[in-house]
Amino acid sequence: MSPAEQIIVITTFACALMVLLWCVQLVQENAGIVDLGWTAGIGASGTFFAITSGGDLSRRIVAGLLISIWSIRLTFYLFKRMRGHAEESRYATLRKKWGASANFWMFCFFQIQAVTVLLFALPLLVACWNPLDFGVWDFLGIAIWLVGFSGVALADAQLHRFKQHPGSRGKTCRDGLWYYSRHPNYFFEWVLWWCWLPLSVSASYWWVATVLPLLLLYTLVYKTGIPPTEAQAIVSRGDDYRAYQKTTSAFVPWWPKKNPAE
Repeated sequence: MSPAEQIIVITTFACALMVLLWCVQLVQENAGIVDLGWTAGIGASGTFFAITSGGDLSRRIVAGLLISIWSIRLTFYLFKRMRGHAEESRYATLRKKWGASANFWMFCFFQIQAVTVLLFALPLLVACWNPLDFGVWDFLGIAIWLVGFSGVALADAQLHRFKQHPGSRGKTCRDGLWYYSRHPNYFFEWVLWWCWLPLSVSASYWWVATVLPLLLLYTLVYKTGIPPTEAQAIVSRGDDYRAYQKTTSAFVPWWPKKNPAE
């Protein structure tokens, strides 16, 4: 199967998946299911690329394992966070904003997510067509993935543990990695996606593996990541979060500054 054929298959799959999930959210009135479909869709797409590509077999096996582990962990994490809860405020806000046309615009939103499934899977396609024998570059990619994956998993676990405390309501997590960064989960997720660059060395379109991390950095820092998350945090945690903003790095983990108000 050629790369073009692989892309057509995954595009069709992702669009069909999002149509199905859009129908589900019509019944459940909870658009959060799109997040589950997104992570699972990327995992399935990456695994498909690993199986059907023509690059080095060892690298394809590694690529399939890395994306599968990432997808399974994040899908289950999101499922546990979503189960038994009302629709997230970001989606509820969109419904309110779109009014009577909410279902139509939600359909468009779901299809945009289908496009991003392909976008996130493309670095794997490049890596899985890399003809270079498995070697040092691949071990570097695995090391980067391990750092990113471990950081995200640890940050999520620390935040979850903090939220279990009875007195955590209205307060900001400053435990572990959250002491050094306001968004360590975003930072390490960004680190993780750089793993595909060394895995793509010698591939024809190796540079594709640089595009996604750069786009991800922009969207996390300036668009759909930090800005809306912090706006909601200020609403729910007020002055405590404002103080956190003054002392703690927004993205890259670093030692906190002294609060000028102290």
